[in-house]
Amino acid sequence: MKKYISEFVGTFALIFCGTGAMTINEVTNGSIGHVGIAITWGLIVMAMIYAFGEISGAHFNPAVTISFAYAKKFPWAEVPKYIIFQILGALLASFTLWFLFPESEFYGATIPNTDAIRAFVLELLLAFFLMVTIINVSTGSKEVGVMAGIAIGGIVLLEAMFAGPITKASMNPARSLAPAIVSGHYQDLWLYMVAPIIGALLAVATCKLVKDDNCCDGEC
Repeated sequence: MKKYISEFVGTFALIFCGTGAMTINEVTNGSIGHVGIAITWGLIVMAMIYAFGEISGAHFNPAVTISFAYAKKFPWAEVPKYIIFQILGALLASFTLWFLFPESEFYGATIPNTDAIRAFVLELLLAFFLMVTIINVSTGSKEVGVMAGIAIGGIVLLEAMFAGPITKASMNPARSLAPAIVSGHYQDLWLYMVAPIIGALLAVATCKLVKDDNCCDGEC
């Protein structure tokens, strides 16, 4: 149960701070700015990895959990439980923002500024780069160690910095689902559910192709 609570709390913190920065930026007419939002995402990811990496592995993302299972680093039986607690944590974060900032319209909802196909490809690539980083710095299915927090937080910051204006750089189905439910903005939500999972799975497949050892099959 400690693992599930860790995923719940970590995902709550991630969505509360990340989409919270977007929400506050919205209601204060840009006081935080795009760069500030990207930095917020990167820092909260890094902090939660250090906080919960040793307990649950600090997934906080259904696409990451599914991909670790595909890589044989995580039991498939645990996948539904992790995803349920991730989504619940994200929902609580979005409803908390709804309570705190009733004047907001979007609550960090991921609405693409391009057509759905281009947004799908971009989100797929973002998730691919994220999972390539994660699977190469993680220990088993756990994002632990000094380098894990810096590397994963850094790639999230980087991708939020350059892709945020186009797709909001979700890379995480739970991160997109919760604000959509609270705000009522479901435009192109399907691509944020599907693209991150496909991109993350492709990252694992690529790892299997380029590594000579068994690091992508749970042996490291």
